[in-house]
Amino acid sequence: MKMQKLIQLDRLENTGDESDGTRQFHDQRIVVPTILNAIADGFEKKEQSWFATSQLPSDLSIRVEDITFYVHKYPLVARCAYLREIEFQPQNSHLGYDLKLEKFPGGSENFEIILKFCYGLPITLNPENVAALRCASEFLEMTEAMEEGNLISKTEAFFTFVVLSSWNDSITVLKSCETLSPWAENLQIVRRCCDSISWKIFRKNSTQEITNEETWWFDDIATLRINFFLRIITAIRVKGIKPEIIGSCIMHYGEKWLPNMNSETKGTDKYGNIRNDSQWSITSGRMQETSIGQNNKEQRTIIESLISILPPQKEAISCKFLLRLLKMAILYAASPALISELEKRIGMALENASPNDLLIPTYALSEQTIISTEEQTIYNIDVVQRILDYFLLYEQQKLQQHEPKSTTVNISKLVDSYLAEIARDHNVSITKFQVLAESLPRHVRTCHDGLYRAIDTYLKTHPSLSEHDRRRLCKIMDSEKLSLDACMHAAQNERLPLRIVIQVLLSEQVKMRAAVQGKDIITSDDNNPDKENNWLSTKKEVKSLKEELEKLKIQMTDLQRDYTGLQQEYEKANNKPRIPWTSGWRKMKKSSLFNRKMVEEESQEGENRVKPGRRTNINRRQSIS
Repeated sequence: MKMQKLIQLDRLENTGDESDGTRQFHDQRIVVPTILNAIADGFEKKEQSWFATSQLPSDLSIRVEDITFYVHKYPLVARCAYLREIEFQPQNSHLGYDLKLEKFPGGSENFEIILKFCYGLPITLNPENVAALRCASEFLEMTEAMEEGNLISKTEAFFTFVVLSSWNDSITVLKSCETLSPWAENLQIVRRCCDSISWKIFRKNSTQEITNEETWWFDDIATLRINFFLRIITAIRVKGIKPEIIGSCIMHYGEKWLPNMNSETKGTDKYGNIRNDSQWSITSGRMQETSIGQNNKEQRTIIESLISILPPQKEAISCKFLLRLLKMAILYAASPALISELEKRIGMALENASPNDLLIPTYALSEQTIISTEEQTIYNIDVVQRILDYFLLYEQQKLQQHEPKSTTVNISKLVDSYLAEIARDHNVSITKFQVLAESLPRHVRTCHDGLYRAIDTYLKTHPSLSEHDRRRLCKIMDSEKLSLDACMHAAQNERLPLRIVIQVLLSEQVKMRAAVQGKDIITSDDNNPDKENNWLSTKKEVKSLKEELEKLKIQMTDLQRDYTGLQQEYEKANNKPRIPWTSGWRKMKKSSLFNRKMVEEESQEGENRVKPGRRTNINRRQSIS
């Protein structure tokens, strides 16, 4: 495609005879020698202009970007058919130049090299400039018809025989093509570089496993822009590279180009919630502009492109990377169809996820701002609900096809841990919490300790729940599937409804009695191997549990004995009848001490009557006694 000519100049017409060594042009009737291409020794830059160092004055000024070049006409028209076809006019004084080359491939630096070539000065071809020079020579139509050994043929030979035979040179040229669109595409430079790179990858990885030696090309490919990366991945997939290798390369590329949402550091807001909006940090870049200078639209393009080239095999991409890709897709408002496909893909490998990976923030970027409201939940529960539904549907399909099921213990622990995380959010409704908790079939959870922890966290975060809502929430939990420690904690939990506490106490007594007697507890569904494996313990754990139970039993016996004694004393103190004074007097009269004193007094009186002289002695004895 030729550039639109901004200034109409007179057409050059050859009227002279080349045999006499001169050529005449009708524009200004100037006789120019044929050896004019050797009149300049170089170029000199003054401020924003370049001047050809020559004894002859320049007769043409060309503007490229913000640089003006003052040159001679003949060296350029002798090799550039594009400039020969232009009709020259006298210099336009108010513009300061005769011709402006818009969107010139490679810019002013590349045009300087073109001028040196036209003046016969030495130039250097290398992988950094060969693509730009090839595009610029095509722009100026520097073909063999103008002169033998023109720039098109020289750059094409260097590109074909030097660049394409080297891995590093092909990568370098492909990077330089990022700013040469559409010329590099039209001249097949990009396609030939991608084909060369893909063939080199295929030859070294077609029959080998993934090792450090086979991933040598990951770093080089990760330096390319997404459109070139997409073409290379598509090419090597067609050639038969293993999906695991392709998946590893995509993850490596994503680690370099995708922002990293760091959700490990959590804070709390004034309500005690885990803050998420401004606290979510994008460590690889900023919200407005990433470290590699990409805006939101470019980030969205990268995300959508990576989703579109994901290998369909389950083991090719890790679930952690898929969830990270999903967070980015929601954040940058990617295509809903691609997000839905990604959710289904995550559902196939959900058992390999971690609770932190499922913490998907509830916000999206609009232009350069984050959209979020106070009524929204911190984490996107609806997305996790859909992923869990896809997982259960996938498990049903495997069951119908008689394929081995996934480990149910892992998925139950994952869901319960996620419930415990979202339970801290005040904006999570009891309906969403209950629906997500009840999404798993009852036989999947072999132990309800994690579910009890999530429910207790929710009740603690929502203290204003009614009694009806608390009972409704606790019905999800099965007290018979709680461990002994969980039962002991639940029995003292004031946040639980009274009926649930009674059920927990009964279950606790049964477990303690069975544990003391050395029996294994299997709550239900004895034919389920997952439940049997969950209740099996090592001998050391069983021994320590029995010792703790014995100590607990002794302590409970002592407490029961002390309580019984205190209760009996209390009953005696409250139920003791009041005795009248008359009856007390009768008892005193009947006592042996009272009778003894009375006998002594009577005998003393008798002696006093018989022996009146001894009265003083008797009185003294009584006082002494």
